[in-house]
Amino acid sequence: MIDEQTKKPSTFWRELPVLLGVAIIVAVVVRAFVLQTFFIPSESMENTLLIKDRVLVNKLVYDFRSPHRGEVIVFQAPDSWRNDPSEEDFIKRVIAVGGDHVVCCDDKQRITVNGQPLDESYIYASPDGLQDLPSEEQFDVTVPKDRLWVMGDHRSRSGDSRYNFIRTKDPNQATIADDAVIGRAFVVFWPFNRAKWLTVPDTFDKVPDPTTR
Repeated sequence: MIDEQTKKPSTFWRELPVLLGVAIIVAVVVRAFVLQTFFIPSESMENTLLIKDRVLVNKLVYDFRSPHRGEVIVFQAPDSWRNDPSEEDFIKRVIAVGGDHVVCCDDKQRITVNGQPLDESYIYASPDGLQDLPSEEQFDVTVPKDRLWVMGDHRSRSGDSRYNFIRTKDPNQATIADDAVIGRAFVVFWPFNRAKWLTVPDTFDKVPDPTTR
C-alpha cells in the first residue's frame, strides 16, 4: 500500500520548480504586454500625481484604439524633450489629438480645442489655493496626424508640448507620435491613502471633432 502522506510532499517539491517557472513567465508576459507599474519622479503632474506615487498602466488598450483627450498616458519621450538621456518615460495628459486645433488662450484665459474651451480644474494649485495658468505663453497649433498634444497638470513645472512648441515653433517636435505611447495610467495604487482612479475630466466630453481649416 502506498503511503499517501509520504507521496504528497514528494510530489509537491517535484512540481514546485514548474509552478515557479509558470508564475515567472506569466508575470513577464503581463508586464510586457498588459500591465506595468510606474513610479512618479517629478512635479509635472501635481496635484493629480505626486512625487513617489505609483501608477498602474494598461499597455494593451491602445492596441485596439488611439489615445483619447483627457487620458493620462505614459510614453517614450523624444530625445529632444529629455534633459537627461536616461529619462525615457514621461507621463502627461492628452489635451488634443491628431487634427485638433489647440489654442491658448481665449478671453477667459482658457485653452481651447476645436473652439471649445477647457475648464481645467485639475491644473495645479498651491497650498494657498493659487492655481497655475493654463499657459503663460500663447500658441495656436493644429496637431499633425497620428500625433498627440500633451501637457502636465503642473503647468509651471512641465516640459511638455507647449514648452517644446514655444522653443521650436515646430508642431511635430512639440507633439508625440501615437506609437510612442506605452499605455494609459488608470489608477494610483500607492501610497494606499492616495489610491484613486485616473478618470477623464468631463470637460473633454464637450470637445467637438476637428474640422478642416
